[in-house]
Amino acid sequence: MAESVDKSLRLLTYNIQVGLHTRDYGHMVSGAWRHFWPSRDQQANLERIAELIADYDFVAIQEADAGSLRTRATNQIEFLAERAGFNHCGYIVTRDLQPVAKHCHGWLSRVEPTAQESHILPARIPGRAAMRLHFGPEWDDLTLVAAHLSLGARDRRRQLDYLADLAGTQQRTVLMGDLNSGSDFLRAHPALRARGFMPVAHAPKTYPSWQPRRALDQVLHTSDVELLSVDALPLHLSDHAPLAIQLRLGGS
Repeated sequence: MAESVDKSLRLLTYNIQVGLHTRDYGHMVSGAWRHFWPSRDQQANLERIAELIADYDFVAIQEADAGSLRTRATNQIEFLAERAGFNHCGYIVTRDLQPVAKHCHGWLSRVEPTAQESHILPARIPGRAAMRLHFGPEWDDLTLVAAHLSLGARDRRRQLDYLADLAGTQQRTVLMGDLNSGSDFLRAHPALRARGFMPVAHAPKTYPSWQPRRALDQVLHTSDVELLSVDALPLHLSDHAPLAIQLRLGGS
């Protein structure tokens, strides 16, 4: 049996809004065209995001584009992986609106997962996804589930049922992403409780990034994972602030 490691791991979950810098609600309205047509500042903003994520071991990305008209055919997951020096990445296309847009959800990792799966989540309006990745002894047999959930509470309950089942009975499991849910909503969910997932007691507020009022980006973990810190980073590169997580591997 492999000897348990004893080190910390730095994770980040970030809804990058297709690399579009947003400074306030008015800017979201006036700049709505940028979701359908390439903008001059998008690439520069992606470069800044790449600089940020380069300090992390694993990054979950929501609201990226896999290469379309609005990104000048740039696959943003692959671009960020190359720029930030990640050797391993993956993505799932959630809405293919070619040629204009190709919505996707992705991940970047310093260590190659031993197993990976992508799942389209149940929803009345299709387009939400989750990815499950399992890592070997180098990361203490950790399982990471990265997800982007719907806005509606009914759909989110169904999706959380799905995610709890997806996580199965694996030890050392972390669920992270843009869950569009506060801690109370997650704590009250029966399937998450039964599975042993614990949300952060006072989750940092991440939305909107310029004046955070809501904790939409979340991390939950099983009791055998020790979270050392969870912080919303004060950055305005997207409409969401990135959520940085540090956990300790080894021990139990």
